[in-house]
Amino acid sequence: MFDELKEKLKKDTKTIVFTEGPDPRILDAASKLAGEGILNVILLGKEAEVKAAAEEGNFDISACRIIDPENYANFGSMVTTMYELRKGKMSEDEVRQTLKKGNYFGTMLVKMGSADCLLGGATYSTADTVRPALQLVKTKKDAHLVSSCFILVRGDEKIAMGDCAINIDYQDKVDKNGNVTLTAAKQLAEVAIETAKTAEVFGIDPKVAMLSFSTKGSGKGGTVKLSQEATKEAQAMAPDMAIDGELQFDAAVSPVVAETKCKGSKVAGQANTFIFPCIEAGNIGYKIAQRLGGYEAYGPILQGLNAPINDLSRGCNADEVYKMALITAALS
Repeated sequence: MFDELKEKLKKDTKTIVFTEGPDPRILDAASKLAGEGILNVILLGKEAEVKAAAEEGNFDISACRIIDPENYANFGSMVTTMYELRKGKMSEDEVRQTLKKGNYFGTMLVKMGSADCLLGGATYSTADTVRPALQLVKTKKDAHLVSSCFILVRGDEKIAMGDCAINIDYQDKVDKNGNVTLTAAKQLAEVAIETAKTAEVFGIDPKVAMLSFSTKGSGKGGTVKLSQEATKEAQAMAPDMAIDGELQFDAAVSPVVAETKCKGSKVAGQANTFIFPCIEAGNIGYKIAQRLGGYEAYGPILQGLNAPINDLSRGCNADEVYKMALITAALS
């Protein structure tokens, strides 16, 4: 998968910004990406500090650009732009102070077109990566929420799972008068379609299973109704996409079980894109696949934003940074 991504990116070079420039893991990955001519790399941080860390780790970052937010030539223009975006919520002085932080500064580089995508989270929390994205880059037109998916790879096999990192659960959204403005089912359906689109980027022909502990009405209670309704919503939103549910995991992946439980389904028995009804199931599910199933897990890949902005685990290693950078740029 990654060889294919690299060839694609070499033909259309993107610029990625790393919010934590002095981190050795970032420097290791950045030196390889820039050295191979795959990406244009921006490292955020004080120049002397970044260069000292690179020298200590023996990383060649000569092909990378280092930007210190506090000494950025277009800082004034960036302050003005962000102030307009946050008007009424932050004073100009608050904006100026906030932009000294790599997560906000990097997000504004993407917003203003100086970078195509951003990767952060080696030291920042997920919230600290997602919050600036929501405030500044914002969600795509017609997107109602940000979600995530993981791409899992085992040999030549690739599958997608969502949402395993962002949305705790799905509840109807109501206005101040108590009227439902966005149903829980429509939110989960949106996650399903966005996850399928992400899967396509990485060479997966999505067959989407809306997972549950029930198959086609065999169980009641819990999130069964949510999965049933979300299936209908997703099928209506993307009629040409292979989506079915609600399905238990065995019915989704085993042709023998599918023949018994839901004969005739275009998804059951051959699913490769799995949509969980809550974060508990999703997070547990992808970690089981990773730790017991032997899959390599890449993500969380954020979905629904106007530009590719992704989050690293604070326990990541340099190889994971390298591969997540490729994934992030491929979404540009």
